[in-house]
Amino acid sequence: MSTTNVSLIGLGPMGIALARALQRGHTLTLWNRTPSRAEALLGQGTVLAADARAAVAASPVVLVCVADYAAWRAILAQPGVADALRGKLLVQLSTGTPQDARDDWARLDGVGYLDGALLATPSQIGRPDTPLFVSGEERALAACRPVLEAIAGHIAYLGEPIGNAAAWDLATLSCMFGAMAGFFHGVRIFESEQLPVRDFARMIGTISPVIGEMIRAEGEDIHAERYGEPESSMATCAGSGRLFVRQAREARLDAGFPDFLMGWFDRALAAGYANERLAAMVKVLRQPG
Repeated sequence: MSTTNVSLIGLGPMGIALARALQRGHTLTLWNRTPSRAEALLGQGTVLAADARAAVAASPVVLVCVADYAAWRAILAQPGVADALRGKLLVQLSTGTPQDARDDWARLDGVGYLDGALLATPSQIGRPDTPLFVSGEERALAACRPVLEAIAGHIAYLGEPIGNAAAWDLATLSCMFGAMAGFFHGVRIFESEQLPVRDFARMIGTISPVIGEMIRAEGEDIHAERYGEPESSMATCAGSGRLFVRQAREARLDAGFPDFLMGWFDRALAAGYANERLAAMVKVLRQPG
């Protein structure tokens, strides 16, 4: 089998998007458990390996994008794969936790290793504004930066501790999904009053920089352990939480989100943080569950 610049293992929706981006400027070896997924990608410098070992052996840089680390470990356990990886540079783009990344790195001997997290959908791959979190050896990043820049224009190097990229990824997704949960409940408030949901969504998009400024301020307060002299106290914010709960009951909405939020506020008030900044909520969450 001829050698290529990059090998890509995994051809789910994200893997296919990665392959298409990499084809612009790189020769590519593909491997997927279901070979038919590669058919539309082959030719003009892109080939399909007969097995995972052959795919790993074909290129100096190996990208892995499979469902999770357990799926990758099953591939790694196939005959000859671990041996073929020695001397290569592996970029792990599968989804997992920081501990997954640490365990994965510990299993590999003589392999340059980067753990990465793409904050993107498949349709966003290859754009100059697509972010990629990366952690691991900085010299490994320097060696494969042109490859990574083909799939994500904004590469954020987060240091050598291998779990950093996964931690940043999960923390960012936590913020995103938490915000989306609040948005979906807001949609139900609008629907309960026969208001146009599109107007609500557009308004949130317009004021998102202001919301981002609030989040940044809370983060600065937590970093400095500064919780006193609030502009808006925990007690005041808890009052809004009670309104969410009451409105949900009055409009017969699903109260899961407001009840969850109010549970946090109740814990903060019981802990004596009524006259502290909202950032003091983190002190509640630092306590054992």
